[in-house]
Amino acid sequence: MVNSLKKQLAILGSTGSIGRQTLQVVRNLAGRFQVFGLTAGYNLELLSEQIAEFHPEYTFSRDNSNLITHNTKLLSPEEIACHPDVDLVVIATSGKAGLYATLAAIKAGKKVAIANKEPLVMAGEIIIREAQLSGAEIIPIDSEHSAIWQCLNGEPQPPQRIILTASGGPFRNYSQEQLLAVTAQQALKHPSWQMGKKVTIDSATMMNKGLEIMEAHWLFGVPLANIDVIIHPQSIIHSMVEFAGGSFKAQLSYPDMRLPIQYALTHPDRVSNPDLPELDWKKIKELTFEPPDYKKFPCLELTLKAAGTGGTAPSVLCAADEIAVELFMQASIKFTDIARLVELALQEHQSISHPTLDQILAADNWAREKTKENFKKAKTC
Repeated sequence: MVNSLKKQLAILGSTGSIGRQTLQVVRNLAGRFQVFGLTAGYNLELLSEQIAEFHPEYTFSRDNSNLITHNTKLLSPEEIACHPDVDLVVIATSGKAGLYATLAAIKAGKKVAIANKEPLVMAGEIIIREAQLSGAEIIPIDSEHSAIWQCLNGEPQPPQRIILTASGGPFRNYSQEQLLAVTAQQALKHPSWQMGKKVTIDSATMMNKGLEIMEAHWLFGVPLANIDVIIHPQSIIHSMVEFAGGSFKAQLSYPDMRLPIQYALTHPDRVSNPDLPELDWKKIKELTFEPPDYKKFPCLELTLKAAGTGGTAPSVLCAADEIAVELFMQASIKFTDIARLVELALQEHQSISHPTLDQILAADNWAREKTKENFKKAKTC
């Protein structure tokens, strides 16, 4: 039964990294939230445990026939996301999986806390337009975008420039020769963050940072030319905003995703949570910065080209990257081949300006098949 005194949460992708951490925050702030809906992919064991603990009204998995629901009713992610009893929808899926549910929630005028980059990268123009029509509020969960959001809060004028910080990943100091021998096991050892596998690999190639540029463009209405990236290995400054007159604002915190997740859930309140880590300023010896190396990490440059082209190019970028990362995880290609496969797909694609959702999804499907085809060609050569 719905408790009207608690904020009703729908968490889409509850068994992934962001979903699990969101439920940790909910658990630690008992009494503030009620989990209304949970959705997941194929991790039925964990989803069943979550259902047994949080007793959602509705749930969904990609294998509902084998899911132990504990008397919870089944409903599609899109129907859960736009349900009239839901107060806040957390988009914690990865890839394009969250696109339909994100749009459903936004069209219903919901508050949407989004951690999934791909919906905004693929269909940012459509999503922002729908949010403006419905009055939906989009709340960023990514640490970088949460930082920008917090810096912009209360500012009467738009920013002059946004600076996204990046740790540089595990291979920041690797040579080109060393990058050729990188394994998936190495790439999954991020120096600062605990994230899902796909996002962790994207961080290692710096594809993730390029996607964040596009996401920031749509979230904050800032021109792409006014969004920069800087390497900050300590991962304490999560992003910065420059205003007219040369003043900067920055948001700093311990690198733990539960911090921006909690702020997204409790905004506009800031709530104490003894389970969350705090910075120990006595142990912080330096905060350093350096420019990104575009030659060493070509995925970052590819995202900038796709963003500049616009239209369906970002969809092709995301889809090709998803397939390339899967191939790398299977040890079928080298780490450096991820960028090559993405570049080939972008080169062969004729972008459509101001695409419809159907055209965006068609470009996504085309890029997946084209990337698989290009892989097979390279393998036989």
